Amino acid sequence: MKVTFLGAAQTVTGSCYYFECDGKKFLIDCGMFQGGHAEDELNFETFPFNPPDIDFIILSHAHIDHSGRIPKLYKDGFRGTIYATDATADLCSIMLPDSAHIQESEVEWKNKKRKREGKEGLKPLYTIDDAYSCLELFKGVKYEQVIEISNNLRFVLKDAGHMLGSAIVELYITEGGKEYKLVFSGDLGNRNVPILKDPSTIDGCDYLFIESTYGDRLHEDVENKSKKLIKIICDTISKGGKVIIPSFAVGRTQEILYEIAKEISSGSDEAKLIQSVEIFVDSPLATSASSVYKKHIDYFDEEAAEFVKKGIYPLEPKNLKFVRTADESRMLNNYEKSCIIISSSGMCEAGRIKHHLKHNLWKENNTILFVGYQAPNTLGRKLLDGQKKVKIFGEEIEVRAKIEYIEAYSGHADKNGLINWIDKMKSKPKQIFVVHGEKESQIEFAQELGKIFGVDVHIPARGEFYVIDPEQVVTKDRLFSPSPSFINLSILAQIEDIEDELYRLKEHIKSASISPERLDLLNNNLEELRYLISLALNDY
Repeated sequence: MKVTFLGAAQTVTGSCYYFECDGKKFLIDCGMFQGGHAEDELNFETFPFNPPDIDFIILSHAHIDHSGRIPKLYKDGFRGTIYATDATADLCSIMLPDSAHIQESEVEWKNKKRKREGKEGLKPLYTIDDAYSCLELFKGVKYEQVIEISNNLRFVLKDAGHMLGSAIVELYITEGGKEYKLVFSGDLGNRNVPILKDPSTIDGCDYLFIESTYGDRLHEDVENKSKKLIKIICDTISKGGKVIIPSFAVGRTQEILYEIAKEISSGSDEAKLIQSVEIFVDSPLATSASSVYKKHIDYFDEEAAEFVKKGIYPLEPKNLKFVRTADESRMLNNYEKSCIIISSSGMCEAGRIKHHLKHNLWKENNTILFVGYQAPNTLGRKLLDGQKKVKIFGEEIEVRAKIEYIEAYSGHADKNGLINWIDKMKSKPKQIFVVHGEKESQIEFAQELGKIFGVDVHIPARGEFYVIDPEQVVTKDRLFSPSPSFINLSILAQIEDIEDELYRLKEHIKSASISPERLDLLNNNLEELRYLISLALNDY
């Protein structure tokens, strides 16, 4: 069996693993790269295989960094089966067309400028027609259902607890009369999260492929995350401000609504305060996703299911309003009362959230509350890192609003959660592959796993492949190396970051009183930076 790592390899996005096994060629996930110019460029690269030759895809869950390039695969000729849970299939039916709409809209905007400049027009990564067409290939699978691909190849999906319908993949392969088992964690969720059931425990495996988004960190104050959420909301409302929550439309938005509805049902003083303001969900995708959640109540955990039994749908507080049209969204820019606005995208890179930030970041009584992971180079990460001025739609906005982050709402298990999940396996893996994480996080996590479980731990790079048999990893090699264009874009992204830092430094020096000693140190550092840049230019 041969597996090639095409994404989520020493990075968090673009999950895609290519298998050649028992005469079959298939993928686990086919996700989009997200985060910046370099990542966007990767999405347009030609697949390093012939798409019509792919027999099937096993999709772990609907998030775009795992599913977002399936329409491109279809556009390039793929016509095989896409296996996913029923809930994942239903979520993809809204998320993939939404992604296609974003692709088309961004290209349309860029082409207006290119036309004025006399440049040739760009084409979108894929179209809405491609997205709708690929949906016909989906086949719903139940948790614990055994899917026989051939006599020597079968798989089972188990609940990953990450989002509605998310799955761990158990892959069983027989070679030379011996069967061995590979487990792909997908994105592994936390225990005791709103709505979702806990991640399934796995009996064991021979080879484990495990995510590492938070492999070097622990979620802080998990037990009090709902209290912190309610406190931040109430403190802001008490000041007459707005709470702006950049939130992933599918999963996180529903969790936050659940926490608010749960507090309202308690009848507390905080509940009365929250009920005094309106809650706006400004995301057509989140609105549609909430309908999918209603359809799949059987995926809910016991607490959420109990609300439903009492005739209370726990994802729709009475003071909730879904904002559907662009005109309705624009009206919120002039809404002067205190309120809660939940809008996507979760990393503030696109969508209606950017308009809400533009109109609310500069007001001191407002709060921007992050409840999910923010990838490097995104607007969300810049705000979390304390940047005092940001550019939105080409306009410089001063950051005066309070910036808050409740990391415990992450849909990903932290380091201890991941380790405890492995520890519960009766039969520990022979070897572990660490995927879906930033490289620094992966290195620390891999070292930890090696110490605890005494096994070989690999950190595959994008383009690397491994040949595996029932006993061991036979060979490791590269199918391809990063393209020069990607490397160039990575460097450009770093230069843009340096430009932002220099601008912040310039503004700080204008307004701050600095000691002579600090000025000398700063001057020496800038001289060194200038020297290094001159060396780089000479080498170039």
